[in-house]
Amino acid sequence: MKAEQRRFVSGRDSLRLPLLGPLLLGRYGRLLLQAPLTVLALLLVIDGFTGPQSAARNLATVAPWVHYRGLVVLALLLAGNLFCMGCPFTLPRSLAKRLSSRGRRFPQRLRNKWLAIGSLFALFFAYESFDLWASPLLTAWLIVAYFIASFVLEALFSESAFCKYICPLGSFNMVYSTLSPTQISVRSHDTCAQCVGKECVNGSYAAQPIIRIDEITADSGAPLRTVPVAHGPSGALGCGTELFAPQVQSNMDCTMCLDCVRACPHDNAGLFLRAPGGELDQPDSLPRRWDMSLLLIALAFMGLSNAFGMVPPYYALQEWLALNLGIASEFVILLLIFGVFNLALPALAAVGAAYAGRQLGGLGRRASLRDTAAAFAPSFVPIGFGIWFAHYSFHFLIGPGLIVPVIQEFLGGFGDWATWSFSLETNIIGLLQAAALVSGFVWSLRLAQKTALRLYRRKATPGLLPWALLHLLLMLAAWQIFTLPMEMRGTLSLFG
Repeated sequence: MKAEQRRFVSGRDSLRLPLLGPLLLGRYGRLLLQAPLTVLALLLVIDGFTGPQSAARNLATVAPWVHYRGLVVLALLLAGNLFCMGCPFTLPRSLAKRLSSRGRRFPQRLRNKWLAIGSLFALFFAYESFDLWASPLLTAWLIVAYFIASFVLEALFSESAFCKYICPLGSFNMVYSTLSPTQISVRSHDTCAQCVGKECVNGSYAAQPIIRIDEITADSGAPLRTVPVAHGPSGALGCGTELFAPQVQSNMDCTMCLDCVRACPHDNAGLFLRAPGGELDQPDSLPRRWDMSLLLIALAFMGLSNAFGMVPPYYALQEWLALNLGIASEFVILLLIFGVFNLALPALAAVGAAYAGRQLGGLGRRASLRDTAAAFAPSFVPIGFGIWFAHYSFHFLIGPGLIVPVIQEFLGGFGDWATWSFSLETNIIGLLQAAALVSGFVWSLRLAQKTALRLYRRKATPGLLPWALLHLLLMLAAWQIFTLPMEMRGTLSLFG
C-alpha cells in the first residue's frame, strides 16, 4: 500500500465480515440492492403519471424530494456511496455493455467535471424553475430521462460516462463520499504489479472461455503461486469509471459498485475501512484542475442557494430585481440569481482567495492560482456537507412518517395521515442543524489550516485568512437562512 494511503486506509476489509461480504460479493450481490430501488423507481414513475398530482400525496415527489435526500446524506457519512452502489439507473449496465461491444472512449475534451458542474446547476435550476418538488408528473419524466440517458451512454461508450462525467446525483455522492469511512483499496501492491490481465479495471468478460495462468508472489520472500484466471461469457465487468484499484487514492469517481472486487482473480481488492475524510488533507489525492476545484467549491455554494430559494428573502430579492432591473420573466430572474450564486460566486471565491492567500502567504507568483485553489478546494467539502445535511435533515425530520400514508393511498387504501404526521421537535432539529454547520466549519477550517501550513509554513496564518473567512461566511449565511421560516415543500398541505 502506498505511503500516503497507509496513513488513512486501514488493513480491515469490510467485505471480510461474515454476512456482508458473501452477500455483496456474490454474482448477484449488487442486484440485491438495485432490484428494490428499481422497483421503487418504477413505482414513482407509475404514481407520477397516474396518481394524484398533489405533491404531498404522491410517491414521485415525497420519496425523492423529502425522504431520499435525507437518507442519502446520512448514508454518505456513515457508510459511503451506497446509492451509487444500488443505483437503479445502471441496472441494465451488463446489457448495455454487450451492445456496445466495448464501444469507444468518451471524447477527450469532455473527460473532466465541467459537465458535472453544468448538470448539477441544471438540476437545481430545474428544481426551482419548474417546481419539480410540486410536480409528480415532471419528476416521473425526470426519472425516465435518467434511465434513458444512463443506458444510452453506457451502450455508446466503453467507460461509464454518465456516472463519471454527467450524472448530478452521482457527482454529489462522489464529492461527499470523500468524507465516508470506506474506500476501495488493495491488500498487496506486489500482487497487482504481477497481475497480467488487470481484471479490476478490464473485467473478466470474454465471448469465448479463456484460461490464463498468473505467477504471483504476493510479498517479498513468499513462495511463488500459480493462479488460473478464467475469462468467459459469465465474467465480471471491470470498473465502469476506469479506476485501477491499486492507484485509488480517493472516493471521487468511485460508484462503490464492487465490480473491481468481483473481477479480481487474486482476491486482492476490497472495500477497506479508513479515517473519515482522510483523503481530503492529502495533497495528491485529487487532480489539480480548475474543474475539480470548482466542483468542490460550487457544491457548497449550491447548498446555500438551494436553501435560500425556500425562505422569504429570496422572494424579496426576486421582486427587487424585477422592479429595479425591469426583468419581467421569472425564468430570467431565477437564471440570474442561480448563475451568480452557483457559478459566478464560487469562481470568484476560488480565484480571489487563491490570489489573496498566495500574496499573504509570501509565495507571490511562485505558485499558480490553479494549484493554490486546488490545494484548498477539498476544505470546502465538510462545510458544504454540513449545509446540505442541515437542509435535507430538516425536511426529512419535519415529517419522517409521511411516506407511510402516501404508500397506503398508492395501494388503494386509506391514508392514516393523523397517525403518521408527527414531527421531531423544531428545537431539536435546530440543534442538529447547528451541530452539522459548526462541525463542518471546524473540519473545513482544520483542513485549510493543514494546507496553509504545508504551503506557507511560517506565514500559514495570514495565508489561511481568505479561506477561513470564506468558510466562516458560508457557515454564518447558512445559519441565518435556517433560522428563517422555510417552505415545507412536499408537506405544505399538511403543516401549513
